[in-house]
Amino acid sequence: MGFNNFLLAVCFVGLTTHVSLAQNSHKDFLAAHNAARAKVGVGPFTWNHTLQVYARNYARQRIEDCNMEHSMGPYGENLAEGYETLTAVDSVTMWVGEKPNYDYNSNKCVGGECLHYTQVVWRDSVHLGCARAKCKNGWIFVICNYSPPGNYEGQRPY
Repeated sequence: MGFNNFLLAVCFVGLTTHVSLAQNSHKDFLAAHNAARAKVGVGPFTWNHTLQVYARNYARQRIEDCNMEHSMGPYGENLAEGYETLTAVDSVTMWVGEKPNYDYNSNKCVGGECLHYTQVVWRDSVHLGCARAKCKNGWIFVICNYSPPGNYEGQRPY
């Protein structure tokens, strides 16, 4: 392999590493959430540092056990857990994947869970902060917090 090919290979490896890390930035969380919100005519979230710190602190508490337990804090919250390759977008995709279980006309979940989805698209929630943590068992724990919180019984998300 010539020097130019070697340099190209090193640059490619560096680029793929960067892309992989970038798949978990706050911009990735925002873009995935805001794409789902736009589909139902809800305005975009803005990233909130206070929510990010709250999410990061709670994610760090879950490193030992990776249990899917809510923080019981003052914010709306979605949790996800998966293998080491679970990205920000994967997490939001799981939550938004519950959309078919939400019936707008009855404003109820039908056929399965939908409350993660409705929190993502809750029109009154305007601030977002998320974090990921690698647990000791090798899994990834993801948490997103929303302010103001959503999913109030009897109210429609949009």
